[in-house]
Amino acid sequence: MTLEATVSMGWVNTVIDGARRLGIAEALLLDSAGLPAEALNWERWPIDFITRLWHAAEQCTRDPGFGLKVGGGVRPASIDAVSFAMQSAATLREALVLVQKYQRLISDGGRFQLLPASRGTWIVYHPRQGRLAFSPHQIEAVLSAVVSLSDWIGGSAVRPSRVQFSHGRLGGIAGYREVFGCPVDFEQAFSGLLVANELLDKPLPQANPALARVHERYNAGRLAVLERSAVSAVDLRQWLMVRIGPSLPRRVDAARVLGISERTLARRLADEGYTFNRLLDEVRRDLALTAVKTSHQSLADIALSLGFAEASPFYRAFQRWTGLPPAQWRRRHGL
Repeated sequence: MTLEATVSMGWVNTVIDGARRLGIAEALLLDSAGLPAEALNWERWPIDFITRLWHAAEQCTRDPGFGLKVGGGVRPASIDAVSFAMQSAATLREALVLVQKYQRLISDGGRFQLLPASRGTWIVYHPRQGRLAFSPHQIEAVLSAVVSLSDWIGGSAVRPSRVQFSHGRLGGIAGYREVFGCPVDFEQAFSGLLVANELLDKPLPQANPALARVHERYNAGRLAVLERSAVSAVDLRQWLMVRIGPSLPRRVDAARVLGISERTLARRLADEGYTFNRLLDEVRRDLALTAVKTSHQSLADIALSLGFAEASPFYRAFQRWTGLPPAQWRRRHGL
């Protein structure tokens, strides 16, 4: 069991690249999302981190078609080795089944469901958000990416018969029709694409059963490693990043989510030279530096948002972290 739904850096970079194409620098995007630059060095992000990135991109770009553009810009590298398994599949339907099977390698932030009917099959996307509500741009990017990758795998345009979203329309209808090439409905019961069965079951030009088996074994191995991996200090640090607030997360909370005892959690952290309290202190420090540097919040409000009962213990902790009082540090480094 993992502490938090996570997403691969391939998908994170797809969002960052989409914003960059619209003139939004990576540093500005991260600052707007309140995310540390070091997060770009992680292997995976907590789902709430990428949701914050999406909301920041929405605010920075002011582009109602941002999600559609991100999805349209998805390339095989965005979903890593899963894309090669898809390309070797016999049909597009088989490729989509592989996505269902190895979805976690791309992101824990949702799952696909195939609902076949007589003439077509609905490819339904069920988002799995964290504490933060998904941006509708996230949903639009996913469905747009399905079309983009289907075109790449099939070697020609694959157009759905119908598309629908559970949220309201974000931009002009022409933008949706340009991406999907079919009628698009909004405020429906689910978000998904209806694709003709003949398109889904048409043999793919680069189908290769032997290569498909190689990719299948590789992805199965990676998935097994991901699913059995024990909690690490990096995992816990990322979990704490999105859980710290006026009420601080406790070691018992982390142990409960993982389904292990507090003693086992403490032992695993000790093997890496950490304690829960040390990690908590480091994460509060990182969040405090980012907030004091980039936020217009008062220092007292920042203190409360990081779980300090009042400003004075926050000031003492900040001076211990940096050697300076927070107001002086802000004048030197921030606003």
